[in-house]
Amino acid sequence: MNKTCLLFCAVLTAFSAVSAELYRQFQPSATSRTRENTEWSVTYTYNALDARHPRLLLIGDSICNAYQSAVRQKLGKIMNITFWATSKCVTDKDFFRELDLILSAYHYDVISFNNGLHSLTTHRKEWENAYRGAVAFLRKKCPDARLFLTLCTPLRDPVKTAQAKELNNIISETAAREGLPVIDLFTPMDSLDRRKYWSDTYHFQKAAVDRQAELIARTVRALPGIAASGEDVVQRGTETGPDGALR
Repeated sequence: MNKTCLLFCAVLTAFSAVSAELYRQFQPSATSRTRENTEWSVTYTYNALDARHPRLLLIGDSICNAYQSAVRQKLGKIMNITFWATSKCVTDKDFFRELDLILSAYHYDVISFNNGLHSLTTHRKEWENAYRGAVAFLRKKCPDARLFLTLCTPLRDPVKTAQAKELNNIISETAAREGLPVIDLFTPMDSLDRRKYWSDTYHFQKAAVDRQAELIARTVRALPGIAASGEDVVQRGTETGPDGALR
């Protein structure tokens, strides 16, 4: 191997190492958070082989896991959907490691970023610093994506709802400081009847989930260029499931 090839390989190796370690520059150096008894992550990339049409990445928790299917039903003819739902708080270093894995897998045109309901009692300053670090990482890793900061939904418990409001204030302040748009899932839900639209302290009945999905879909659908190609996306499934159908 000649010197030119050796130099090229050395530069490529160094670049790969720096790229692989990028997320470490943004994750918290220390945290006082204690993990939950069960930590989980769920991710699906629908129509993974289609690189011609735009792709939306939904990041969140079980609320995201609930509405992702409805969002896909509403947008699946004009774009593809990837979602990552996790119990991890942004103060968990593993959040950034997993986020890096998700962001590295595909090109995303639009990203909806939510974190908070598993962080209601997390040290506020630690959460604020880690949340802002996550936003900075998202922008650095996916500079061409249109990033939306999505507010936490209210809860059936008024004390927990007040905690969610505190986190939403930080999210809104971050959005204003960074010049980023917000998807407000809190205000429309907060006016609903808790007995009718909630299934437990945190989660919602289908009618409320559909409303959340429509808020996201309407926001994304209105973006320039998203619907320009018309409704021509063909969602293809996998033999082992899911089948890819839009119902």
